[in-house]
Amino acid sequence: MNPSILNIQNLCCGYPKFQLSDICIDMPKGSFAGIIGPNGSGKTTLFRAITGTLGIKSGKIMLGDKNLRTLAPRQRAQNIAIVSQFIDAGDISVEDYVLMGRIPYQSRFSFFESEDDLRIAREYMTMTDTWRFKDQLMSELSGGEQQLAAIARALTQEPELLLLDEPTSHLDITHQVHILNVLQQLNQEMGLSVLMVIHDLNLASEYCDRLILVNQGMIHTQGTPEEVLTFQNIEDVYQTVVVTQPNPLSGKPAVFLATRKVLKEISERTGNPQ
Repeated sequence: MNPSILNIQNLCCGYPKFQLSDICIDMPKGSFAGIIGPNGSGKTTLFRAITGTLGIKSGKIMLGDKNLRTLAPRQRAQNIAIVSQFIDAGDISVEDYVLMGRIPYQSRFSFFESEDDLRIAREYMTMTDTWRFKDQLMSELSGGEQQLAAIARALTQEPELLLLDEPTSHLDITHQVHILNVLQQLNQEMGLSVLMVIHDLNLASEYCDRLILVNQGMIHTQGTPEEVLTFQNIEDVYQTVVVTQPNPLSGKPAVFLATRKVLKEISERTGNPQ
C-alpha cells in the first residue's frame, strides 16, 4: 500500500450544537477519495477541519509527515489546494484568476508573475480546457466553466492534495462528468491525491477508489465503493430503501431508488405489509 497522504487520528471538532467525534482516516497517497453522507451528517464540518478553516479540539491531522496545525498559511497553500462549492471571482480575467494560485510561491515584494508562473498556469489551463477562456471575465463563464477555472487555479499551487467541496453540485450531467473526468485524469496520470465532498452516490462510486461514509458526526463506514455502498449501509444511514447492483460497464456498485409507489405495488403483490 502507498504511504499516507492524509492521516487523521482521533479528530474531535465542531460547533456548540454539532460535533465530530473520534474521526480516524488513513488516505493513501494517489487516492481519489470521496466523503459522502446525508445532509447534516458532518461532511462539511470534516472538510473545514481538514482545510484549516475550523479549529479542532483534539486529535491530529497529518499531511504525509507534516502536522497541518503547525504549518504556516503559506506552507499550507503550497501543500493543499482547495476548490470551494461556490466560486466568487468577480470581474477578473480567467488567466489572472488562475495565476492567483501562484501567490504562495511569490516573494513579498514580487508584483509581477514570473515566466515560470505563466508557464505553469498555461499548462493547467490547457489541461482543464480553460485556456480558450483566458481573456474572458470569470463572471462571464457558466458554473461548470468557473469550476474548471477554479480547479486550474488550485493546480497551479502544485499541491500534494486537492480538496473539493461538492464540485458537481448545481451542474448538469455533462458538466458533472467532464469535471470528474478531468479530476480522474489528474489522479491517474499525475498521481495527484484528490479528496472531495460529493452527494451523488453513483458518481462517487464510479470515480472514487475510496469512500468515507459519515453519519451523525461519526464515520459509519470507509473503504472501497464495493465495501461502503451496500444496500444495508445506505438504508442504515439514509433511511431510504434502495437496491444496489454492479454497473454493467465498470462493475462499480450502482444505487437504485425504490419509490413509495413501487414499494406499495410490491407489497400488494406479495401480501407483505411495508
